[in-house]
Amino acid sequence: MLIDFFFTLRKAQVPATVRELLVLLEALEQRIAFASIDEFYLLARLCLVKDEKYFDRFDQAFGHYFKGLEALDGFAEALIPEHWLEAEFLKNLSEEEKAEIEALGGLEKLLETLRERLEEQKERHAGGSKWVGTGGTSPFGHSGYNPEGVRIGGESKNRRAVKVWEKREFRNLDDSVELGTRNLKVVLRKLRKFARTGAAEELDLDDTIRSTASNAGLLDLKMVPERHNAAKVLLFFDVGGSMDPYIKLCEELFSAARSEFKHLEYFYFHNCVYERLWQDNRRRFDNALDTLDVLHTYSRDYRVIFIGDASMAPYEITSAMGSVEHMNKEPGHIWLQRVTDTWDKVVWLNPVPKKHWHYTHSISLVEQLMDGQMYPLTVEGIEEAIRALSK
Repeated sequence: MLIDFFFTLRKAQVPATVRELLVLLEALEQRIAFASIDEFYLLARLCLVKDEKYFDRFDQAFGHYFKGLEALDGFAEALIPEHWLEAEFLKNLSEEEKAEIEALGGLEKLLETLRERLEEQKERHAGGSKWVGTGGTSPFGHSGYNPEGVRIGGESKNRRAVKVWEKREFRNLDDSVELGTRNLKVVLRKLRKFARTGAAEELDLDDTIRSTASNAGLLDLKMVPERHNAAKVLLFFDVGGSMDPYIKLCEELFSAARSEFKHLEYFYFHNCVYERLWQDNRRRFDNALDTLDVLHTYSRDYRVIFIGDASMAPYEITSAMGSVEHMNKEPGHIWLQRVTDTWDKVVWLNPVPKKHWHYTHSISLVEQLMDGQMYPLTVEGIEEAIRALSK
């Protein structure tokens, strides 16, 4: 069985070797992992994956090969029976019918009403307009339509939820993606700022020729420190939800940036920056970083680039407790303001075509908070952003 699993990993371009497979087999013989899919997953990843940038490929291959087995870190919806969230049919609404559906009147009213519904509801409902259910016009549940709601279970369809009641898992960006990154690399090189750092280990040909000639032809080697790109860059990636269609584009940008900048740090967030950031989407709930620590760690000469569609409920920017997935004590606009106060050079790259920006209120809000420094995530848009960062 493990032989086939090994070839599945190789097919997924995880560079595992036969030697590493033998190490895994030896560990299993010693019963380091026994009768637990969770323990086997961790042990196999430890033995077979040499670099964390291949974790996502390993996870995909593992899930494909062992499909049907118990999912890792499963999440059961608290308080709500599972059969309430089984979608048996979808209601198709016309644009006129959608326009007639009214929102409850703000985030606080929405959450207060949800508490009341959970106390009152005793059975499953589908296709309705009030209770927690599926396929209707209620603001609570999934697979239906409401101008503002709390999505519970299911998948996003109309992108109208102002909160999501679930533990969300997002994939990390794969920095090894090369296809399509050439143009991005060329553009990012315009942000280069060269300096010679480190030990003198690179031959200075011009100085060597001059010194040798002055030394009556006796070879006199001259060494200098290697030139490095001294530009310092912080990347903040929006992940999950409405950003899923742009994963490939973001991976290409991430890959290009990793190859161009020696001083590069990256962080993930969802929709808007709040009090927590993270660098590993698999451990975002137990290994998050304090945003204030990030603000205090990196000097003002760093260039900051946000990558996100800025498409969210306005509450996430303007209101405390407005985050779609947790109860934030301070609104998003305060955290974005702290970022722009900390670093002088900040831009936002948006994968949404610029001609569509004015249709989404939150995009306009973020653009204002960025002092107009929002650019489309295209080669031309990145060129404009790099010029702004280079001033």
